Amino acid sequence: MTEAMGAVLTYRHELGMNYNFIRPDLIVGSCLQAPEDVDKLRKVGVKTIFCLQQDPDLEYFGVDIGAIQDYAKKCSDIEHIRAQIRDFDSFDLRMRLPAVVSKLYKAINQNGGVTYVHCTAGLGRAPAVAMAYMFWVQGYKLSEAHRLLLSKRSCFPKLDAIKSATADILTDLKRELVTLTWEDSKCSTVEVSGLDIGWGQRIPLKFDKGHGSWTLQRELPEGRYEYKYIVDGEWTYNEFELVVNNDPSSVN
Repeated sequence: MTEAMGAVLTYRHELGMNYNFIRPDLIVGSCLQAPEDVDKLRKVGVKTIFCLQQDPDLEYFGVDIGAIQDYAKKCSDIEHIRAQIRDFDSFDLRMRLPAVVSKLYKAINQNGGVTYVHCTAGLGRAPAVAMAYMFWVQGYKLSEAHRLLLSKRSCFPKLDAIKSATADILTDLKRELVTLTWEDSKCSTVEVSGLDIGWGQRIPLKFDKGHGSWTLQRELPEGRYEYKYIVDGEWTYNEFELVVNNDPSSVN
């Protein structure tokens, strides 16, 4: 899936938890893998563990989140909090960011100390949430927060998702009808992935016999979306629509 969406950084779970201090009071990192990781974070002053993973993320790597949460509860000086965001899904990130950052803000105000924000790899969701917090709460310009983050940790936070979420806060979620078209009457199935559904799901296009093409009409909030077509099971992109990264991992 990372290849399909064009991600270039990789995560090696077998190497254990990894993280970077972005600020003296804010860490972005990968997921905790066992209860003993709680103690590792306590030793560097962490008071809040802020987990963005969903259950399928945890199940994929065999992480026992219950054991980690139970151990954190036994400690009097640290709190484990979950605020789930779907992986590889810019739209879900955009929709959830305001509520997640609000939850993070309340936790930081209550617990103080150092806050550890993590997803699975600490490369997408966690840096995006940390950057949105720095932008919305701590008074950084978005470009400043982005530069600081990248100077401390190699990652790929979705800037467009943060910008769109910011606009959503200030305006109503206006939706527009969008039409996607795949011109090919010889294939048997055409689907699209990405958009507002994430890279783990697909929507089938309908074949228009009159025009000999496949189409999908969908109402979407204003903004930029990444997506790819799946034609007869093969992931590809439409060269007649806007393309990002003109190589095998290109997306529309």
